Amino acid sequence: MQIQINTDRHIEGRERLAEWASGVVEQALSRVSDRITRVEVHLSDENGDKSGQHDKQCVMEARLEGRQPIAVTRQAETMDQAVNGAAEKLTGAIESIIGRQRDQRRRQAEPFPEDATQPEGAIPQEDAIPPDEQ
Repeated sequence: MQIQINTDRHIEGRERLAEWASGVVEQALSRVSDRITRVEVHLSDENGDKSGQHDKQCVMEARLEGRQPIAVTRQAETMDQAVNGAAEKLTGAIESIIGRQRDQRRRQAEPFPEDATQPEGAIPQEDAIPPDEQ
């Protein structure tokens, strides 16, 4: 899994922050990392030098093998909260997608039971009249 960190010009300590954010992403996505080819993280400070409520933003976009990218956004008062919150959201979204794929494969693999009873009033297939003879 490749992780790319991007920051805007208002972010101080870019290298240190990028290293830390990369570690957060690796840890949060460790259970599903084998299905992810790349994660892009965009960190920004919406108000620049001015402080403000929820002015730190983290956007994470993950590319899963064979699927469209998944993106999540988290705004918070601190960059720590924004990165951790986005990582949690992204993990949940990816696990949900993987779970749906797994359930779908299970349903497709389940054989139709031979002894299944037909609904009451249904005509057995061998007794049904072909559509062209109706």
